[in-house]
Amino acid sequence: MLATVYKSTGSWYIVKDASGNAYNARIKGKFKIGNITSTNPIAVGDLVNIENEDDIESTIITAIHDRKNYITRTSPHNKNQHHIVASNLDQSLLFATIKDPKTSTGFIDRFLVTSEAYQVPAIILINKIDLLDATEKKQLQVLKKLYEDIGYAVKLISLEDNTGMDELKATLHNKTTLLSGHSGVGKSTFINSIFPSFDLRTQDVSDWSGKGMHTTTFAEMFDLPEGGRIIDTPGIRELGLFDMDKHELAHYFPEMKALMNECQYNNCIHVNEPSCAIKNAVNHNSIDANRYISYLNMLESLQAKSY
Repeated sequence: MLATVYKSTGSWYIVKDASGNAYNARIKGKFKIGNITSTNPIAVGDLVNIENEDDIESTIITAIHDRKNYITRTSPHNKNQHHIVASNLDQSLLFATIKDPKTSTGFIDRFLVTSEAYQVPAIILINKIDLLDATEKKQLQVLKKLYEDIGYAVKLISLEDNTGMDELKATLHNKTTLLSGHSGVGKSTFINSIFPSFDLRTQDVSDWSGKGMHTTTFAEMFDLPEGGRIIDTPGIRELGLFDMDKHELAHYFPEMKALMNECQYNNCIHVNEPSCAIKNAVNHNSIDANRYISYLNMLESLQAKSY
């Protein structure tokens, strides 16, 4: 029988069949998923085959179907391994905030690169816009224009006063969407607004660090009342870049990819090479300098892993 994985706790899984019946399931034996090596063999969103033995408590996952796509993060237990956050996604939605806590553009860029690399269309969602003063609203508009000019959708909401919620719900309709972002940016509050009976735990931003505090332990998928599914994920402080060569990285920056063929050298990594179209674009402000800095930081992390 075909089922979809809705929650993974590492050893047990909650799966649902096509009729919406839920089962507690476990793995039969070990799974090797092609050439994918990760700390978790099965992820939320996976399509699996299940068999019921004697009762609902004895449901066995016997096979996993090929994934359309998936997205990963650094393993919380080993920074040199990766953990599949979720699979078979229609889109990813990054919750970000200008303040309380502040989401860095470096984190946003790393999320976008990860989404591009795993072929998951990404949307940036800026929450808590009701908290912004005049200066911060100007910063918001600059940020919004930057990413929209590159080609990303940027949506502005306030869960506090319900601003932008109708448009957001329309974006999620009949799609499987990964919700991600630092803890404290509003993922659990958003889910509570759709499913009040869930009463997911939320926590205030840590006063001493300014960073969100973790409230979600495992990824979990929920069916939306009007069609579609959302996947809530643990607050992610670090997204890892895996299985990526340093020469690939620029392909996942759309504004760089558009210029790569104009570089003098085919193997240009856009750092010290002469006649580099991307460096020239940065110097002429047609590629944002902060995006280029994000690229250099990611490139450095990839080079460090190669040694």
